[in-house]
Amino acid sequence: MSQVLPVPHRESWPWPPAIQASAVVHVAAVGAALFVPGAWPWAVGAVVLNHAVITAAGLTPRSSLLGPNVTRLPASAVARREIAVTIDDGPDPEVTPKVLDMLDAHHQRATFFCIAERVLEHPGLAREIAARGHSIQNHTARHRHNFSFLGPRGFAQEISRAQQVLEEVTGQRPTCFRAPAGLRNPFLAPVLHRMGLSLVSWTRRGFDTREGNAQAVLARLTKGLKAGDILLLHDGHAARTAQGQPVILEVLPRLLSQLQANGLRAVTLPEGLSA
Repeated sequence: MSQVLPVPHRESWPWPPAIQASAVVHVAAVGAALFVPGAWPWAVGAVVLNHAVITAAGLTPRSSLLGPNVTRLPASAVARREIAVTIDDGPDPEVTPKVLDMLDAHHQRATFFCIAERVLEHPGLAREIAARGHSIQNHTARHRHNFSFLGPRGFAQEISRAQQVLEEVTGQRPTCFRAPAGLRNPFLAPVLHRMGLSLVSWTRRGFDTREGNAQAVLARLTKGLKAGDILLLHDGHAARTAQGQPVILEVLPRLLSQLQANGLRAVTLPEGLSA
């Protein structure tokens, strides 16, 4: 097994205003507790409240308080009537080939946020995703449930390992990253900045890892659907319908047909995010 790729060196990351404000709150609280008689309960309360806000931001996948976070395609993609269909947690040998056939049948493209360990288990399938014109992006090496609790070193190891595997197997180096379940903490953004990766969440999701009702999933994805949207589905960890079918396989053909009926075109994230 080859070594983990070194993290590319980039200029220092500008901390976002919310994190800068958090640092100010901590300094002010310490100063007040030390030098203002009777102020320590207020200082502790301010710090606790600050931590609650930061934690809430990390638990909100579409929040940009902790750093840049792409939730929609840019105006240029909107003008081109483009949307992005993103598919997480694969590749899955049962589901992904059928998803690829559906995309081909509708002449649409998607972005697959792949788990590197699954890519190593199914390298041929990962290469097929890329060969059929779709994009493979970084969804960590192992999809750890405690990912949002990691520090800078843990983030760097998980993400750089995935970068290495995905590039070696597919020949494509990812430019986008999505955290497991979209959850993170303030240490993630500087790591992504150094690696040249953009954090991408979504405009809306179908909750198709827990919802087996295809109509309900489709309704969540298409309510208010318009150009520039980023939609989230799953080929890995997909919920099952009452008939035992992975729900994405019932949702995707209907979704793609609706896109075409609305004059929308599904493109990969690198295409949609380009000027």
